[in-house]
Amino acid sequence: MTTTDVAAPEMSAELEANLQKIETLTQRLMSALSNKRQINPSLHGPDAALYGKAMQAYWAEWLQNPAKILEHQIEYWGKSVTHYVEAQQALAKGKLQAPEDPGPKDRRFQNPLWDEHPYFNFIKQQYLINAEAIRTAVEDIDDLDATEKKRLRYFAQQIVDMFAPTNFLATNPDALQKALETEGESLVHGLENLVADLEANNGELVVRLADEGAFRIGENIATAEGEVVYRNHMMELIQYAPTTEKVHETPIVLFPPWINKFYILDLKPENSFIRWVVDQGYTLFVVSWINPDESYKDVGLETYIEDGYLRAFEEVKSICNVDKVNAIGYCIAGTTLNLTLSLMKQRGDKTVKSATFFTTLTDFSDQGEFTPFLQNDFIDGIEAEIGDTGILKSFIMARTFSYLRSNDLIYGPAIKSYMMGETPPAFDLLYWNGDGANLPGKMAIQYLRGLCQDNKFAEGGFELMGETLSLKDVDVPICSIACETDHIAAWKDCYRGVQQMGSKSKQFIVSESGHIAGIVNPPTKKKYGHYSNDDLSLPADKWLEGAEYTEGSWWPVWEKWLAKRAGKWIKARTPGDKAHPTLAPAPGTYVRVKATA
Repeated sequence: MTTTDVAAPEMSAELEANLQKIETLTQRLMSALSNKRQINPSLHGPDAALYGKAMQAYWAEWLQNPAKILEHQIEYWGKSVTHYVEAQQALAKGKLQAPEDPGPKDRRFQNPLWDEHPYFNFIKQQYLINAEAIRTAVEDIDDLDATEKKRLRYFAQQIVDMFAPTNFLATNPDALQKALETEGESLVHGLENLVADLEANNGELVVRLADEGAFRIGENIATAEGEVVYRNHMMELIQYAPTTEKVHETPIVLFPPWINKFYILDLKPENSFIRWVVDQGYTLFVVSWINPDESYKDVGLETYIEDGYLRAFEEVKSICNVDKVNAIGYCIAGTTLNLTLSLMKQRGDKTVKSATFFTTLTDFSDQGEFTPFLQNDFIDGIEAEIGDTGILKSFIMARTFSYLRSNDLIYGPAIKSYMMGETPPAFDLLYWNGDGANLPGKMAIQYLRGLCQDNKFAEGGFELMGETLSLKDVDVPICSIACETDHIAAWKDCYRGVQQMGSKSKQFIVSESGHIAGIVNPPTKKKYGHYSNDDLSLPADKWLEGAEYTEGSWWPVWEKWLAKRAGKWIKARTPGDKAHPTLAPAPGTYVRVKATA
């Protein structure tokens, strides 16, 4: 029998079908990529001048102190050569096994093969050696100012994270194992997921974090009962139905951030802050902001204040027949509530009885983890991007926030979706996270330039609506809740702003956990505790050192504080009145508008 007589193995029907799917998907992939939107290059990374300065500084360090540079280089060479020799010795012994020391632990490398298999162990250890060498090289550069050093450190880490071996099929044992187990079907599903995400975002790669088909707003998410009782071009005002026979006389008006939707505070009944507040006997109004399109390009902070905050206060006072309200602002809405309070102070308007702030920044003298994105090159890029459409589109903000935690919010989900072929989880928090909103161009630049970059509200005054607004004008009783591990609004930065407010009555609480989990922390969960200390004259570290720790949610502590400012008990109010007929059931119509891609 000759070799020509040997029959070629037949292709299985399943494999043939998968190959046909790949061919079709590849055509869709190329089509999606060809339609990719053009984004200002400044939004992809720092100005080239930063790397030029880094190279110049590194060269200067080499000339001035060559011993230090050589020491680090030789250390890197030594580790790499030793690592290679150890791998060769293991193979020479005829044993296909990793060395006894598998190297440092990293949660990305949880598959046992990273420690047990010589191929994957060699790749892992060399990657970690390379990563440490890059970090050391950055730290070696001394002739850069603090901001440039922080930016260089951040972008260098992004490069390190991007080139992790887990991000590539050939060096990811989890993906390879699943591809073999499923006869390639996992790769087909992964390609389907990739193409679907590209097509949904005009060729821009935005990793889908949650199964969007698992949630329906108003049906299995954002289901607290209430009615829209007022609507204008900026917001819908929702009044929630009472669950108690009597309520406090002074109503609450809650302003959520307009970067995302308000229902983070009403994801499901068991963790709904909205339901909990109503259950404590309060008349609660929540603002649901419009998701702006290009017609909102000239809308600025003054419009949010005039047609959002001030209008909501007037409508609530009319509906409830009261002269005072208690206000809550979350994140950027808390920052703008502070601006509003300063404006009202100068106008002699005493409508707000007390103000509560969730994870709210007012002093931006330390830009924290956002330093890489708050320099002129990046903001110039945002201005150029806005110039084309008049709005800052949701995906740009979402991408920026995601890269602050790229392994958790970009690479990890991408591996599961595109390499493993897994369907994104039905996780309400991640669904909300992906349901973003556009920002009006004028408002975005006012916020980024005037507040974040120039810090005018805390230093010198922020010119708006014919007034000079200042943080020291905020003199109503305040309660500020910050979160211990918040990477968006660091608690020390929140604290520094509260210290400068003019109020004689201040309460400051630090909740365990981060920007969302620290706030959405119902008492029934008994998950995260909190810190409190009445002495706000102390530096932040000393404040925390002397703070009292309490197990469980801060919600009851805050409610006890608010009850003293909430007036007498009266008969519960039903939503609306004759002048405010109900327009739609909660959660309203604005919340359902998706951001333009």
